[in-house]
Amino acid sequence: MKVAIYGQYYQNSTEPIIKDIFVFFNTNKVEMVIDSAFLKILYEKKIVQKEYKTFESHTELDTSFDMLISIGGDGTILRAATLVRDSGVPILGINAGRLGFLATVQKENIAEFMQFVIEKKYTLSKRTLLSLSCSPNNESIQDINFAMNEITVSRKDTTSMITIDTYLNDEFLNSYWADGLIISTPTGSTGYSLSCGGPILTPDVKSLVITPIAPHNLNARPLVVPDETEIRLKVTGREENYLVSLDSRITSVKNESILTIKKTPFQINMVEIPEETFLKTLRTKLLWGEDKRN
Repeated sequence: MKVAIYGQYYQNSTEPIIKDIFVFFNTNKVEMVIDSAFLKILYEKKIVQKEYKTFESHTELDTSFDMLISIGGDGTILRAATLVRDSGVPILGINAGRLGFLATVQKENIAEFMQFVIEKKYTLSKRTLLSLSCSPNNESIQDINFAMNEITVSRKDTTSMITIDTYLNDEFLNSYWADGLIISTPTGSTGYSLSCGGPILTPDVKSLVITPIAPHNLNARPLVVPDETEIRLKVTGREENYLVSLDSRITSVKNESILTIKKTPFQINMVEIPEETFLKTLRTKLLWGEDKRN
């Protein structure tokens, strides 16, 4: 078995997690290929001493890998998705952060769940991604122009609202007068969109959510549309530029630019351990349906 190991940061609280993972894989003779920047941190902190093969970019992750292990929180998984891209390599998240909605394996269950991995007792949850194109071209989003959670437009350098003209398959929908607009995948429906009043979608739903951020027109509510819908946005405001974010990556875009958002032709495979399903995660981490009276 061959796995890629990816992480972004090191904290003292993550040291036992990292050691448990390395000990387990070494004991079970699993070949590990480590992200070079992450391995450098582990060497500096003296968490590992032996030499490992490394990778630096998405071009080195191919079908020879059984999966990529992401050590961190949900943000680390979103960055791991930019490495996996269209390779089909599944991602398993080890939660070393706080909530860890996508990173489902908890530190107290590492050995047990890693055994599921060794025995291939897991399923794959296919996750829809969104692509973004900009006219005129914006160089900062040409290389990594996709998002796993959401694509968001929001105001920049001003407290004034922006106006977002929105078209669905070339048909005019609405002009949102708001602080911003979120276009969310089912995966991202439990994130920023949810905090702005959007609905939760299960990962297998073939839909997207359009959620305004603090809209001035109060009759503008979150809207669920088929994921085959092409969404076109034109933003205007008092400032010359506004912000566009693709998950955790953010860039500045000029007013009047045309943004086109649509589903990517590829999906990300998330590893789902039998005892850590999406519905269980809803109950345990979002306290879904919990009633303090009972």
